Amino acid sequence: MLTSEQQAALDWQKTDNLIPAVIQHAVSGEVLMLGYMNQEALAVTHQSGNVTFWSRCKQRLWMKGESSGNVLTVKQITADCDQDSLLILALPHGPTCHTGTSSCFSPAAPDWQFLWQLEQLLASRKSADPSSSYTASLYASGTKRIAQKVGEEGVETALAATVHDRDELTNEASDLLYHLIVLLQDQDLDLSAIINNLRQRHQA
Repeated sequence: MLTSEQQAALDWQKTDNLIPAVIQHAVSGEVLMLGYMNQEALAVTHQSGNVTFWSRCKQRLWMKGESSGNVLTVKQITADCDQDSLLILALPHGPTCHTGTSSCFSPAAPDWQFLWQLEQLLASRKSADPSSSYTASLYASGTKRIAQKVGEEGVETALAATVHDRDELTNEASDLLYHLIVLLQDQDLDLSAIINNLRQRHQA
C-alpha cells in the first residue's frame, strides 16, 4: 500500500481529482482492467484491501466485484514517476471482465501468463483420477518417481544443448520445466516461491 507521504505526493489537481489506476495480476502479470480513483476511492481501497473505484457512470464509489463477488484483492500499489497514475497489483477472485474473461483486454496476454495458467492446471491435477491424465498419474506415482523424471529431463536437456539441436533443446527444456512444476506442486511449492528466492539472492 502507499504510505501517507506517497499518498500526499499524488497530483490530484493535474488529473481533475480522478487518477487512472491500471490493475495487473500480481502473479501472472496480466493486465486486468483500467479504472479511476478519487481520494475517497483510494482510501477505501486501503481500508478494505479490495480495489475500489470512482464510477464515472454511476457517480459513486464502486468496489470491483460488489455484485458478482469477483473482487480484486490488493497486493501492492505504486504511483508512477509523475504522481498522476497508479499501478495496482492484485489477485482476482474470478473473472475480472463482465464478459467472463480474465481481463478486460483479452485476448492480449503476456507469455508469463500462460506459465501461471499451466501451474494452476497442474496443481488441479493433484486430486484427479490417476487414469484421467499423465499429470495425475505422476502425482500418484510419488515424489521419488517425479524427481527421477526431473533428473532424466535435465540430462536430456543438457545433451540437446551439447549437440546444438535447437528444436530438441526446446522440446527437452519444455519437458524439464513441466516436470519441475509438477515436482514443486508435489512439495507444496510454486514458482512464486522460487522467484522470490531468486529475487532475495539478487538483492544480496
